[in-house]
Amino acid sequence: MAKNVLGDDLIVCSIDPMTGFYRDGCCNTGSEDAGVHTVCAEVTAEFLSFSASRGNDLSTPRPEYGFAGLRPGDRWCLCASRWAEAYEAGSAPAVVLAATHARTLEWVSLDELRRHAVDG
Repeated sequence: MAKNVLGDDLIVCSIDPMTGFYRDGCCNTGSEDAGVHTVCAEVTAEFLSFSASRGNDLSTPRPEYGFAGLRPGDRWCLCASRWAEAYEAGSAPAVVLAATHARTLEWVSLDELRRHAVDG
């Protein structure tokens, strides 16, 4: 079983919308996941705007991919590098530590994640 940044078993991030690189609701990762989608975030309007400005529009529905588009408050597995970039820019969304994969710690520290945690 995958571990979260706290060293416990990784829990589900979101099933509505269905998230995760493997679309299993969890921020699991593997060799196929070049983007390392490991941060369970509660997206905000500010973050969605930031992400779009970096070329990754997460708000616009893409029905051809079964993607309805994200709205503020949705939980989504973000790329660890994108969350780190948003953190540096002051636009990082909140994170769910229990649903954030341990591999995230290769990009950001636990202290940085805790500053944005919704779950302690």
